[in-house]
Amino acid sequence: MSAVCAGLVLGVAGLTGCGGEEEDPDAGTNGIGKLSAAKIQSKSRAAADAAPAVRLSGTLVSKGHTYKLDMRLKDEGGIGSVTSKGETFQLLRVGKELFLKADSAFWTHEDAKGGEKPGKADEGAAAKLDGKYVKVPQEDASYQQLSGFTDKDVLLEGMLTLHGKLATGERGTTSGNPSIEITGDKGAGGTLDVSLKGKPYPLSLERAGDAGTLRLSDWGRDFPLSEPEKEEMVDYGEQLPQS
Repeated sequence: MSAVCAGLVLGVAGLTGCGGEEEDPDAGTNGIGKLSAAKIQSKSRAAADAAPAVRLSGTLVSKGHTYKLDMRLKDEGGIGSVTSKGETFQLLRVGKELFLKADSAFWTHEDAKGGEKPGKADEGAAAKLDGKYVKVPQEDASYQQLSGFTDKDVLLEGMLTLHGKLATGERGTTSGNPSIEITGDKGAGGTLDVSLKGKPYPLSLERAGDAGTLRLSDWGRDFPLSEPEKEEMVDYGEQLPQS
């Protein structure tokens, strides 16, 4: 056989060999794509619990109210913004100390029908609170709810559990990261996208019952957290001003 013929035969054989091998979809990943949906959820939750910090943004529907969140969270506290009923306020928690900051409109009250404008005294009080951090007393009824928005463990506990029969879904890209989808009851019980790169962090969540869509990012990325300076803060004592 001539050298030309031998080269052609080897070339064809090489092509056949390559074509016969299936590409491993898990090559270069963290390997969780090979696991069951239940194990993926378990590993994702463990990675989230162990992470020192996370940023959580998106919408959350709870008890008939819709909240838009953009919070940075870690074990010592959290900082960020919450929007509800068209009003946006800032939350800051350092340890057990919780602070709320909003503009004067947030603190201005109308009557139940919305027909009466606030009096000058109310406007004056609201003006003093404009742009200031107001300390939320732990005895105040709103403390528990507001502090929940700043608590990494509380938020993740209520969000990262899918309901119903678990199944793996499609692979794709979430926030620029390769990811795999897991669902509860074919999506009716929630859908979670988990990173296939590095640690299996949860990247996005569609909550069951149209209860919101959230993005989880900046896993493990630390951020500064400190109480406001005295000139930035107002302390009302044992009760928060009504809003």
